[in-house]
Amino acid sequence: MNQQDITPIDSAGTLSVTQNRVLRNTLVLLAISLIPTVIGASLGVSIGFQGFGKWWINLMVLLAAVMGFSYAIHRTKDSAAGVAVLLVFTLFMGFWLSVLLGRILSLKNGGTLIMYAFGGTALIFAAMAVVASSIKTSLSGMGKFLWIGFFVILLAAIGGIVFQMPALMITCMVLFIGLFAAWTLYDLNQIITGGETNYITATLSIYINLFNIFSNLLSLLGITSSD
Repeated sequence: MNQQDITPIDSAGTLSVTQNRVLRNTLVLLAISLIPTVIGASLGVSIGFQGFGKWWINLMVLLAAVMGFSYAIHRTKDSAAGVAVLLVFTLFMGFWLSVLLGRILSLKNGGTLIMYAFGGTALIFAAMAVVASSIKTSLSGMGKFLWIGFFVILLAAIGGIVFQMPALMITCMVLFIGLFAAWTLYDLNQIITGGETNYITATLSIYINLFNIFSNLLSLLGITSSD
């Protein structure tokens, strides 16, 4: 669908039919994507998946997988195959998340921490949705600053791992939560203002945001746990 097919938000602040459809389909697909995520996570925990050794190897594998799946999803976004590829991606991400989940579940209050992280992620998403619905102008210029922030924090996080600086690593977790919350606001705004017209790629973007918020929040809760 072309950008010209989008009708701007009217003076009453209501969304066009197209924007409403994209938003509704995005939220439905986002909810569905949780199913393969849970399946993948359960599978990974059950077999005791621990990643692929050194941290930098895991980072390279994760980045390569995210970029590869993102490319495939963007190539198939206008067909049913795009939904299938997206769900396979969320299955993979759930499996990958099982490494962190396994470590958290080894704590005596691990189950509670996972529920706290899930609830916190849901609250952040709800808050960003409320803010996004109140902003009637496009935040498209915000995208480049988010990418700059991502690479800066990522480099700082890598430095924290290499030089064994726990305080820096914890700070990066907090910053990542804030960054991806802002990114969620940006992506929702793009849907509402007509900058994003495809619900499959919109779901991909928001899913990655929420995945990062959840994993960093869970890591933070695990580090600060009394166990």
